[in-house]
Amino acid sequence: MSDEKSIVNFGDLSKPATVLIEKMSGAIGTVYEPTRIKREASAKAEAAKIEALANIEVSEIEQRAISRLVHEEAKKQENIESITEQATASLNDEAKPENIEDDWISHFFEKCRNVSDKEMQGLWSSLLTGEANKPGSFSKRTIELISTLDKSDAHLFTRLCSFAMAGGEFFPMILDHQAEIYKRQGINFGSLSHLDSLGLISFNHVSGFLLQSLPKNVTLLYFGMPVGFTFKSDSNNKLEIGNVMLTQVGQQLAPICGATLNPEFLNYITEHYKKKGIEVGVMIPNK
Repeated sequence: MSDEKSIVNFGDLSKPATVLIEKMSGAIGTVYEPTRIKREASAKAEAAKIEALANIEVSEIEQRAISRLVHEEAKKQENIESITEQATASLNDEAKPENIEDDWISHFFEKCRNVSDKEMQGLWSSLLTGEANKPGSFSKRTIELISTLDKSDAHLFTRLCSFAMAGGEFFPMILDHQAEIYKRQGINFGSLSHLDSLGLISFNHVSGFLLQSLPKNVTLLYFGMPVGFTFKSDSNNKLEIGNVMLTQVGQQLAPICGATLNPEFLNYITEHYKKKGIEVGVMIPNK
């Protein structure tokens, strides 16, 4: 078998992981070994190619160019296999990778192959895992946007999502971007405007956003923790949720960005809404 291909080791893989690798092979024409990269085989293959170049009558600069291409492609392959390895380790038993579109897979690996930073690879692997677990979860536009994100942008979005409540969809409760609780996390007018320009959020610093036509009691989730809001009126209530809404891409990225809860936030919103006559109750789950 050619040294240019890795050999898939199916022995320790779950069925969804095996199907994902087969699906990838069909879409982009390469077989991967997610359990480990065959560095020794890759090194021997590269050495053989470089030796072969010496026997070809080309100029020195052409030989250097070809050698550079070999090194670049090897690095891209290593990045792809690292992301794939992480993704296959996190698949659900009910994952349906066979339903991922071939064009989606091709586009995904076209954009992630240059990602060598381990932390950013983690984001890409989470995206691949999420798509395999539930095909159609992430659009090509989301892939495109992630490929343009700097690491600092990803960190900023993660910190923003530490203030996100869930009620059908995610919405970061940035109730006053000048408040100290947000400033300590780097959330301010400038950073919010930047995330808006990237296409991750819609930032309206003038009027803000509302949940409307609410009953007397409403429950939202904060990292799985039920948070109850009790209004004075029995119906037709409004709840301000701040100046930020996630775009469609932001909604898709919020669950996989690695955000964690901010313990101070619940106290902050309790005091904030109390001043407006809205009672907030947090249900702490039993450990």
